[in-house]
Amino acid sequence: MKAVRLHAKWEPRPDFVLGSKDIEGKMTWLGSKVWRYPEIRIEEVPEPKIEKPTEIIIKVKACGICGSDVHMSQTDEEGYMLYPGLTGFPVTLGHEFSGEVVEVGPEAVNRRTNKPFEPGEPVTVEEMLWCGHCRSCADGFPNHCENLNELGFNVDGAFAKYIKVDAKYAWSLKSLEEKYGKEKLFLAGSLVEPTSVAYNAVIERGGGIRPGDNVVVLGGGPIGLAAVAILKHAGAAKVILSEPSEVRRNIAKNLGADYVIDPTKEDFAEAVLEYTKGFGVKLFLEATGVPTIVWPGIERVIWDAKGINSTVVIVARADAKIPLTGEVFQVRRASIVGSQGHSGHGTFPRVIELMASGMDMTKIISKTINIDEVPEYITKLQTDKNLVKVTMVNNN
Repeated sequence: MKAVRLHAKWEPRPDFVLGSKDIEGKMTWLGSKVWRYPEIRIEEVPEPKIEKPTEIIIKVKACGICGSDVHMSQTDEEGYMLYPGLTGFPVTLGHEFSGEVVEVGPEAVNRRTNKPFEPGEPVTVEEMLWCGHCRSCADGFPNHCENLNELGFNVDGAFAKYIKVDAKYAWSLKSLEEKYGKEKLFLAGSLVEPTSVAYNAVIERGGGIRPGDNVVVLGGGPIGLAAVAILKHAGAAKVILSEPSEVRRNIAKNLGADYVIDPTKEDFAEAVLEYTKGFGVKLFLEATGVPTIVWPGIERVIWDAKGINSTVVIVARADAKIPLTGEVFQVRRASIVGSQGHSGHGTFPRVIELMASGMDMTKIISKTINIDEVPEYITKLQTDKNLVKVTMVNNN
């Protein structure tokens, strides 16, 4: 079968030190420190086969291109890839996906029925493959698993016709059938993973909001736009998005944003203070990945606002230092938290039910493509900000 695979050269930077969880020449938790000259290829690979009783094979119906896919293929001036996280190459890319179960191991249990999966079940799958027995998993934080693997990063992903996973990572999409029908079901299902990343960031890590709170989302990519929808559904009084792209600002309005800011033409801090009548916001989501650019404006809002107790959630991945002024956070009783991934605290089932209740995230899909077009659009997404979510569909 065809698969979209990424190859790169293991060539560590001079200051890189092999960590205890790294594997020389194969895998690292610090991708941008090691991998050089990434190259995407469409290759023929064997179809997966069930080897363990808890495994299922899924026919991929839809798989979105993530910003991580883009950053894994994008390089700095020295040829090192930009993505800073867990990676192991070569690997089949793709982790935002949905599909139909086509083959089932005898112990592959469906949470929806508490019985073995049956062929034809529509599902989506967690990207973060947690072990379930380390301390982080035992404490309820599988997205910080000490033995973490990730689909499309160091384990073969879903830019292919079929994918094999353990059933414990799969979630039924049956509840979406009535709302979306067969035509949109799998498109919606492919957006559960990125929407769960946003949910984990603003609800779990950020502590959520009280109805009536004001919030700011910086960055109108898929995670930022999902956060707009989630926070509006959670009862935010004013949802404010800062984003240079007019296309993305318009989508944000369609998803519930009350105000949008073009930071290239407006003073971000002045606009936020004006829209909130000087009280500022309870929650900031930093989803831009350019902390050196956006952080001064965040601090200015926190410092000048009448309200205190703001929380800044960092969800974008970036190998860059934050220009932080501790005094601002001390005096204004503000907090900073980091957010990684989606697993834990039931993010997937809650997002699926939000979608079933009417939170239609398919509005962010700019274009659907076939598998042969995936490499081209991974490259296009490096520069074309009028594209938001590009999704591979497989109708065969």
